[in-house]
Amino acid sequence: MCFLFDLLSVLFNLSSFVFIVPFVELLFGGASSATPHPFAFNQHDLSAWLSWQLHQWSNSHGLFFCLVAIALAFLLCSFFSNLFRFLSTWFVSPVRNGVVERLRNDIFHKITILPVAFFKRKRTGDILSRMSNDIADVEWSIVSSIQSFLKSPINIIVFAATLLFISPALFLYFLLAAPLLFFLVGVVGKSLKRNSLKGQNKLGSLFSFLEENISGVRVVKAFGGEQRQSLRFSEALRDYTRRMNRVVRLKELSSPLSEIIGTVAMAAILIIGGSYVIGGRMHASVFILFVVVFARLIPPVQALVRAYNSMLKGNASARRIMEILSADEVVFEAPDAVPVGSFNCEIEYRDVSFSYNDTGSAVVLNHIDLVVPKGKVVALVGHSGSGKTTLVDLIPRFYDPTSGSVLIDGVDLRCLNIDSLRSLVSIVTQDCVLFNDTVANNIAFGNAAASVDSIRHAARLACADEFIEKLPDGYDTIVGDRGQALSGGQRQRISIARALLKDAPILILDEATAALDNESERQVQTALHALMQNRTTIVIAHRLSTIRNADIIHVLDHGCIVESGNHDQLIAIGGAYSRLISSQL
Repeated sequence: MCFLFDLLSVLFNLSSFVFIVPFVELLFGGASSATPHPFAFNQHDLSAWLSWQLHQWSNSHGLFFCLVAIALAFLLCSFFSNLFRFLSTWFVSPVRNGVVERLRNDIFHKITILPVAFFKRKRTGDILSRMSNDIADVEWSIVSSIQSFLKSPINIIVFAATLLFISPALFLYFLLAAPLLFFLVGVVGKSLKRNSLKGQNKLGSLFSFLEENISGVRVVKAFGGEQRQSLRFSEALRDYTRRMNRVVRLKELSSPLSEIIGTVAMAAILIIGGSYVIGGRMHASVFILFVVVFARLIPPVQALVRAYNSMLKGNASARRIMEILSADEVVFEAPDAVPVGSFNCEIEYRDVSFSYNDTGSAVVLNHIDLVVPKGKVVALVGHSGSGKTTLVDLIPRFYDPTSGSVLIDGVDLRCLNIDSLRSLVSIVTQDCVLFNDTVANNIAFGNAAASVDSIRHAARLACADEFIEKLPDGYDTIVGDRGQALSGGQRQRISIARALLKDAPILILDEATAALDNESERQVQTALHALMQNRTTIVIAHRLSTIRNADIIHVLDHGCIVESGNHDQLIAIGGAYSRLISSQL
């Protein structure tokens, strides 16, 4: 449809210029011949036929009437040309915006399914830059160029064919300039593409730096780093600005180059075509038509060059976007994955090793053999970096083992449907994450169908109901970005309430009470103790109060389990666990 409207727009535009010949003939008396001439589709016979028709009209209706008729025909053609151009834009707009909408949806969906390891390698600010600036650049540089690539070739083909029809010899001189134009555009475009990619990468680094400083604003202020960070940002911004200045200059260079080449070709045509008119080889009105049509050929050529350069500039952003869309998911769901609806027996780690890189170096877990029976409370302790969090992250398949396997009820997790597997697990982490939404919606995040009563009940169990009721809008209070409107202890209790409401059979507590004061911790521990009944719980903690009542405690050191037993047994051994406990006293 857009192609048809563009074609009609160009044809009506061209038709309006065709009236230049009879207009010139009428004004300067070139149509005085009354000799009838048959119609034929070539420049000489067609001009003669139009000349004879104009003579007939001027004799029948007068010169002024013919002049008015030509002007009205010109206006009518111009009207339809612009109407069809508008209709083309009307129909192409949903396509353009639909492409951008689909692209944003695809990227967001990809981000939600990429493994946690991907976000350890990529900086948050750079990902945000790709989601915002790179997509915007693709929209304005590539998608906006689609219409130019649809319309400009039609203009060029129609106008070029018209010039070839009017005078093949004169059109040949224009073609001689085309190779030079293509060569220069190619040289400029190659440099533009390279500099655009570097510029977008620098912008991603700027976003990352900005995101880090916003997240760590308290540290920046506490250590007096405002001026130092401002200087670093200014230097990075200056470097990015220099790069983008070069990009803009390169992008705008092709248009004047094409215009200069077109002007040189026009000057040559004026000289050569003028000599044709002087020598009687071409009628003056036909030559004027050739010049006007040639002048109309230059803008679509320039538009096509600009669109090409915009595509090259947007190509750099598209490549950065494709890095996300084509990123390896790593954690794949098997085509024949089976859903799991319950947890009946045990979780088993069978000779599990794990490394965050493909080479196998920097091993985080080293040949772990571990069984977590159903209904038991298992605690994992050890120094920071010993592999505790990585070990529990294997259960919901945030990662897959580098070697070995993790099984639930004797079935390898890689054979299970991921969504159904994760429905069995509730997690409370040390770095609790809340969304910029209401308190109620944050608690019900894992259970969207939860009733108001069940949300309040979970909050009471987590000792959060009392402070929630005191908030300005109670459960409808917006907690702010990352829950910044709440204290650390309040955020932690809401995240505990969220895990309580999900009511999954497997509960993972990763330093779940770390942000609570002693009184709040005592209250939450009471609630958690009731929750742990007939439930499998894996606790990562350093506080003695959190782990001493566990059924079994595993001590990790450098990715290996070095001790196992209950609290009293490990204290009696006097090994690594005993030293950890002693350091808290």
